[in-house]
Amino acid sequence: QVQLVESGGGSVQAGGSLRLSCAASGYTGSINSMVWFRQVGKGREGIAAITTDGSRTYYADSVKGRFTISQGNAVRTVYLQMNSLKPEDTAMYYCAAGASSPFDLVRDYGVYYWGQGTQVTVSS
Repeated sequence: QVQLVESGGGSVQAGGSLRLSCAASGYTGSINSMVWFRQVGKGREGIAAITTDGSRTYYADSVKGRFTISQGNAVRTVYLQMNSLKPEDTAMYYCAAGASSPFDLVRDYGVYYWGQGTQVTVSS
């Protein structure tokens, strides 16, 4: 089993920045990639994913050029640097992980583990 814990959410004005963190613990050897989703109501969108060795990333068009996903120095820690935030970025952000590629994880294929989520609110 793997546990994922997110941190770093909060409130910011449009144009500002936030950095989300996700730390994985437990049987992390089963993970190939980690992904960030965001959800507003019942709609969920995979926005960025990365392999655990940091060699491959994938971004949704909605965040490309503004958000950066990266692996931390600590084992199985992933960050999401969010710049130029917009009110439409307001959502609950979830960290997730699985054995699939980043391309598949952002499409919710092969996601095994989920964090509890962290709220991001962007005001205009």
